[in-house]
Amino acid sequence: MSAPVLEVDAITLAFGGVKALNGVSLQVQPGSITSIIGPNGAGKTSLFNTISGFYRPGSGAIRFRGEDITQRPAPQRAKLGLARSFQNIALFRGMTVLDNIKLGRHAHLKTNLLQALLYWGPARREEAALRADIEERIIDFLEIDHIRHASVAALPYGLQKRVEMARALAMQPQVLMLDEPVAGMNREETEDMARFILDLRDEWGITVLMVEHDMGMVMDLSDHVVVLNFGQVIASGTPRQVQDDPEVIRAYLGAGDVAQMRRRLTEQAA
Repeated sequence: MSAPVLEVDAITLAFGGVKALNGVSLQVQPGSITSIIGPNGAGKTSLFNTISGFYRPGSGAIRFRGEDITQRPAPQRAKLGLARSFQNIALFRGMTVLDNIKLGRHAHLKTNLLQALLYWGPARREEAALRADIEERIIDFLEIDHIRHASVAALPYGLQKRVEMARALAMQPQVLMLDEPVAGMNREETEDMARFILDLRDEWGITVLMVEHDMGMVMDLSDHVVVLNFGQVIASGTPRQVQDDPEVIRAYLGAGDVAQMRRRLTEQAA
């Protein structure tokens, strides 16, 4: 097994007297799809916010490609290659699809303020290269060419989720963090998003770290699954190993009925 691209080592996070994360550790292998699951309030989004730099942990360490990034602010983590989407869509609703996506490349732009204001030389060339990459690769990949000049506010929910993924891809990530990428989607939209996620791993070589409640999708797509409950890791392994773990079943169902858990997963996947 190769060295992990992302390591979370004994992270703790507290809000006042409430421990949101308590000694959480996990590893993400390069080229994998790793899913974080758990009941509501288990600490999944808190963990995502800590990895991406929005929260500062009380103790523990986060390493990206072997480098300790625990104290680095969110913009620096993004520049290193750690991009994310959000559970609640965080797009600029008054801007077009194309302009929202272009903002994702901001951390990598080399044009200075004067060049940008005058829009000459390096600024013009950088803008042309940016548009070519976004329009020829990202927009085409996510099948949103027909809405590139539309206002984000006018789009249905499922397309807004694609635009948010497109903006994250514009950041040129090595690890793409997706916070509930199919929440609120219908079946057709969910299947499309699942296909995009698989293609990102298989064709683009991007490592995916995902929080998701759709257990059917998690079990179908994931190489590795980490289960949180009350801010602690209670299980970690392949989808089959996690699915059969009694602690996971108790966390979701309050009972150790493996057959019931399997029936539930089968129903969700159908």
